[in-house]
Amino acid sequence: MTSAILEMRGIDKEFSGVKVLKNVSLDVRQGEIHAICGENGAGKSTLVKILSGVYPHGEFGGEIVWDGQSVQFGSIKDSESRGIAIIHQELALIPYLSIAENLFLGSDTPKRNGLIDWNAVNQQAEEVLAKVGLRENVTTPINQLGVGKQQLVEIGKAMAKDVRLLILDEPTAALNDNDSETLLQLVRELRDSGVTIILISHKLNEIVEVADRTTILRDGQTIETLDMADPETTQNKIIRLMVGRELSQRYPERTSRIGEELLRVVGWTVRHPTQDRVIIKDASFNVRHGEVVGIAGLMGAGRTELAMSLFGRSYGRYVAGHVFKDGVEITTRTVGEAIRHGIAYATEDRKVYGLNLIDDVRHNIAMAAKGKISRAGFVNGNEELAVAEDYRDRMNIRTNSVMQIVGSLSGGNQQKVVLAKWLFTDADVLILDEPTRGIDVGAKYEIYTLINAMVEAGKAVVVISSELEEVLGMCDRIYTLAYGRITGEFAIADANQERLMEYMTIEPAKEPVK
Repeated sequence: MTSAILEMRGIDKEFSGVKVLKNVSLDVRQGEIHAICGENGAGKSTLVKILSGVYPHGEFGGEIVWDGQSVQFGSIKDSESRGIAIIHQELALIPYLSIAENLFLGSDTPKRNGLIDWNAVNQQAEEVLAKVGLRENVTTPINQLGVGKQQLVEIGKAMAKDVRLLILDEPTAALNDNDSETLLQLVRELRDSGVTIILISHKLNEIVEVADRTTILRDGQTIETLDMADPETTQNKIIRLMVGRELSQRYPERTSRIGEELLRVVGWTVRHPTQDRVIIKDASFNVRHGEVVGIAGLMGAGRTELAMSLFGRSYGRYVAGHVFKDGVEITTRTVGEAIRHGIAYATEDRKVYGLNLIDDVRHNIAMAAKGKISRAGFVNGNEELAVAEDYRDRMNIRTNSVMQIVGSLSGGNQQKVVLAKWLFTDADVLILDEPTRGIDVGAKYEIYTLINAMVEAGKAVVVISSELEEVLGMCDRIYTLAYGRITGEFAIADANQERLMEYMTIEPAKEPVK
């Protein structure tokens, strides 16, 4: 049996008197991929922040043993000096600096006569990129790379520091299937070269595919460590251990009661905000009362750009197109105008655009419809509180109080606050952009249940998702998008992953497949 490179023994951690880790134990063997699973709020990220020195020794209880010796990390630099590196879900790259500059940020760079030797920097950067399989000019600015390539740059930063233990926190959350497979293949290669990996992911199929062992956390406690080679280790077993109950199906049942057309978009065309190129071209689609419509496309296909440009022209430069609601043409030139017409857009980036993370749940829920609880320009605090309490109960938002800061909630509960905010506007059409990104299987089920409740109330929901399984599991109809163009429309009975992928990869120069 391979010896443990890392042991975490009896780890305790609390915030404001609330224990988030309770006597957690973890052992990681040299040269393995060790996955950590758990629902949002189970304590996964807190545990690895302790390991990486984000929470220094003295701010938690328990012991960290590294290479057989008890260690005390007072900072991130302390853990890095031992060969431990963490890559967070939110990438720590500076967009306007080059790949080479990002690779060596915070590191000792080669110098000549006291000045940075850029030739040596670029040469070393090329060697690092070769290790992670990224073929790009090292002088390319980061903002010219897709998210998948940026992830590889982040891993390259770690490799440049002679990493022995690499911690990946939700590395594929923002990636499409192709980029995810590329990244997972690199993870396998790193393991085979002797690097030990800790992988935190909500994508259980990926864990089953690449992990050697998996530790389950629930409510801040270690539940069990599973050998992934054991035939009895299945996704269903992992789910049961994560949520503490059987979850017989991933998608709640819904009897579709689809009514008349609610929203129609015709010939929607949008240019890039700063460049002279078309991002969305002649896109047309519709959604009916009581219907969930999916939009499926690869990263960069224009899914988010389409949604944002429709919602108050929040993205790009409008060129052409018409929007009809209940058969009457409407204009959505501003966000306020879109909201007044009953259209809501829940962004894919809840932490930047969806929520005010330093404010409380109460204010976040009411922020998009303050007029409903205001008199003579003043917000009625009692009404605002009552509204927030009502939505907390209805949507099962797990929080100590509606006065709790949103940034302290788990990802799944933050997403429920986003949905509550838009439901409070009495929107008829909800465009949900990656509504379950970065949340666990139990929280996903709750979000799906909320979506079903929306359409059962007669609303129309448009779901944009990178996960084809999710689109197929939740939608009544699906549109495919490729290179900014709608390339296909499918009733759910006629759709499968292979057919959707075929239409998601149609290039503009080619005629759409009939």
